[in-house]
Amino acid sequence: MRKLANSELERKNIEEFRKAGKTPLIIILDDIRSLHNIGSVFRTSDAFLVEKIYLCGITATPPNKEIHKTALGATETVAWEYAKDVLEVIEKLKADNVAVYAIEQVENSVMLNEFQVKPEEKYALVFGNEVKGVAQEAINLCDGVIEIPQLGTKHSLNISVSAGIVVWDLFQKMAQIEA
Repeated sequence: MRKLANSELERKNIEEFRKAGKTPLIIILDDIRSLHNIGSVFRTSDAFLVEKIYLCGITATPPNKEIHKTALGATETVAWEYAKDVLEVIEKLKADNVAVYAIEQVENSVMLNEFQVKPEEKYALVFGNEVKGVAQEAINLCDGVIEIPQLGTKHSLNISVSAGIVVWDLFQKMAQIEA
């Protein structure tokens, strides 16, 4: 086996990315403190053609040198919008018939491995603060809550890791429906 050079990976350029059909996924980042986490979510969103990212509350916005360190240009490809109030974003998306799910640990959550995507459905995923998680008020507005199964001693995963796991899982499930 030979490691491929970047030029052999056949990735889209910025214009091709903008014109490409998007995965029907929207990411909502609420009160994310770490600029590196924000950049990492942009990069994951670029990799899986996520439709849009909403940056809410104290979540920083591009352009930002620290976000750029991990985003590596994905802030130029993935559509994003800042909104001060996550609750307004959730209400707006639900009014547009987007299914909104928090990624959190709550009573009656659906484990990610058991979550089933519906054909023709667009989903928004709410990721919360690194310490406090998704605010209860936001959870109350969501259509449901997805939980990532964890078997070790720790109670949580880093927000950028969580986003990568959930986006990959839903991307795979959506691709199976299309096949």
